[in-house]
Parts: sequence; C-alpha cells; structure tokens
Amino acid sequence: MNASTKSLLLQFCSFALFFIVTRWLLGIFTELQGFWLPVVAAIISTVLAPQFKVFKTEKGEKICMKWIFLKNVIILNK
Repeated sequence: MNASTKSLLLQFCSFALFFIVTRWLLGIFTELQGFWLPVVAAIISTVLAPQFKVFKTEKGEKICMKWIFLKNVIILNK
C-alpha cells in the first residue's frame, strides 16, 4: 500500500470517528433532528478532524498530519 492510499484511509477513519461521536453528542444534547443532525455533525467533523497529506522528498514519500489542536506538523513515517 503506497503512502497516498494510507493517507486517504487515515483521513477517512479520523473523519468517521469524529462524525460518529459528534452526531451522537448532538443527538443527546441538542434538539436537532432529521436532515440537520448529520449536516451539522459533518461540518463540525470536517473542522475538527486532522488532515493527512503526502509529501515527496528525496528520501521518499512522507505522510504528515496537521491538526487544529497541534502547533507543529507531525511526520508519521520517518
């Protein structure tokens, strides 16, 4: 599996985790229902989920993670 596929899977898994938790919490603590519950959960999850990018260097492809709660970029495969 190449680095771009891993990056895409990590991006999807992190979004899915944030989406499920956010949708569950919004369902409990708000009165949103119907169409608006998953829409608001998707918007919040898009903002809160970490972003994964692939950068090509002379040593190969590197997967980097950038998150709103972290100051620095984290390199996942060194």
